[in-house]
Amino acid sequence: MTLVRWNTWREIDTLQRQINSLFQDTRVPSVLLDRDLSKVPAAEIQETENAIHLKLELPGMEAKDLDVQVTENAVYVSGERKSETKTEEKGVTRSEFHYGKFQRVIPLSARVENTNVTADYKDGILNLTLPKTEQEKNKVVKINLEQPAT
Repeated sequence: MTLVRWNTWREIDTLQRQINSLFQDTRVPSVLLDRDLSKVPAAEIQETENAIHLKLELPGMEAKDLDVQVTENAVYVSGERKSETKTEEKGVTRSEFHYGKFQRVIPLSARVENTNVTADYKDGILNLTLPKTEQEKNKVVKINLEQPAT
């Protein structure tokens, strides 16, 4: 039986080369890899004392193609980005845009007055101002500072 010394660096180098070859292999189009992943709009949430401000990124969408519904606990956004078909006689068109239907449900950290929501949609950014209910605004929680008995 021959004793072979294990070289950690050789193993790491081999692993790194294998990972690099995965990312350099362009035989599988990215469209096939992304087919089952739903494309949802990116969201940004900011909470203040009186309201929750929700910003959604929806580039290339028109307001008429969006469906926004607000409950006391969540915001539901859905829509469809339709593809623009162009026919060219010469050349190849490659597109990395994502077309089709999408939906996203964003749970809210506080109850809101869904009848008083204001919305602004400009340059592909949807801004929602969701005012909190009076119970949420005045919510006070008493903290017990007593030491546990030992």
